Amino acid sequence: MAYLDEHFLLHSPTARRLFHEVAKDQPIIDYHCHLSPREIATNHRWENISDIWLGGDHYKWRLMRANGIPEELITGASTPREKFQAWAETVPYTLRNPIHHWTHIELQRYFGIDLMLSPATANEIWERTNAKIAESDFCVHGLLKKFDVRVVGTTDDPADPLDDHHAIAASGLPTQVLPTFRPDKAFLVDRPDLLAPWLKKLEAASDHSIASFSDLLAALQKRHDDFHAAGGRLSDHGLDRLPALSCTDEEAALIFGRAMEGKAATPEEKEKFSFYLMVFFGQLDASKGWTKQLHLGAFRNVNSSMASRLGPDTGFDTIGDTEQGASLVKYLDALSSNGAMPKIVLYNLNPRDNYLFACLTGVFQDGTVAGKIQFGSGWWFLDQKNGMELQLDALSATGLLSRFVGMLTDSRSFLSFPRHEYFRRILCNLIGGEADRGELPDDFEALSELIRAVCFGNAKKHFGFKL
Repeated sequence: MAYLDEHFLLHSPTARRLFHEVAKDQPIIDYHCHLSPREIATNHRWENISDIWLGGDHYKWRLMRANGIPEELITGASTPREKFQAWAETVPYTLRNPIHHWTHIELQRYFGIDLMLSPATANEIWERTNAKIAESDFCVHGLLKKFDVRVVGTTDDPADPLDDHHAIAASGLPTQVLPTFRPDKAFLVDRPDLLAPWLKKLEAASDHSIASFSDLLAALQKRHDDFHAAGGRLSDHGLDRLPALSCTDEEAALIFGRAMEGKAATPEEKEKFSFYLMVFFGQLDASKGWTKQLHLGAFRNVNSSMASRLGPDTGFDTIGDTEQGASLVKYLDALSSNGAMPKIVLYNLNPRDNYLFACLTGVFQDGTVAGKIQFGSGWWFLDQKNGMELQLDALSATGLLSRFVGMLTDSRSFLSFPRHEYFRRILCNLIGGEADRGELPDDFEALSELIRAVCFGNAKKHFGFKL
């Protein structure tokens, strides 16, 4: 079998039928990513392949460092051509890493190039990709159209203006680009030096002065309303774990007041304050029928010297080993007890937590919405073949795979849309292989219905997108 041919990852006859006849041409809903609203609003174009392929891609940067490439050729001042050459020198060493798959799938799907990237082919691939990038339709809007992306959910701070989203909505772009409410900076009561400038931005964005804790809640609710008016239907939090210490109204107000005066909250006070806000945010989401996403378990910026030098999201985060269960149970129970349980997607980063998260979703289903509490797709370091299969197995064994909202890229790159294809091939191989072994019914239409739902239909319905 040829590498990355049409039957890549599809190891049975039914798997191949399911992918080619059902999954392959399903539209894309990329409901969670970190694409730039500004680049979408301005229909951004790229200067060269390094610009679009290597700029900001910490997945590749980590592998280049592991291959002994100096930082000058990764994030430093070297030329784009030199950085591309360094990546070409690294790719042959990435065998069995998903980056080897993604690199060459992207070369095929975006550029029509079947060559393996290496030092020997680097010059040809540099020339051919850059020629393609220079074509008029190789731009943000062109790529969204090429991959039939119906929805993009960006990740947005409530203190940021929504001007770019308004411009996109007015542009006539067929893809809906919707903001996702991520208010994690509101928890920074232990860092008054960071909280104060963020509050100034929030005041400007909400047109609401913030002199007290009640003012903060009002400003956050105003921005939640603004996001809803702009089409937002999801929120998101990125936490090492959920806070678990209950907090009264009076305690929250006192902690915030001290932070406003420049007095840093203790770890216990921050956890209490964060728990209070997390319940508040859950209530906001539930009131509007939104879905809350919880990304849990990363250890961030653990190489402190490099992180301080290059900043966040540069490749110095890792899988954490924080205990998740007790705090997650307490938070979900608080929402349920208050009658304020929104739709939720749980994402774990440590694979040891797969069955913990998958099984826990069943405890808080309430019969009001099919799949109301979801075990989310393999995230970050689990966003690869083995991680996806483990997630699908845990979900299937403890819940309803047929109600799963499916794949997302969680990416900053406009070259990442083929990850939906990658997931769909893995899904079809799993379902098709089990059908051909007699572990699932020999009913192609029933299997096709499942595939269509997980690839597109469930996300459309679950998140309430009007397509």
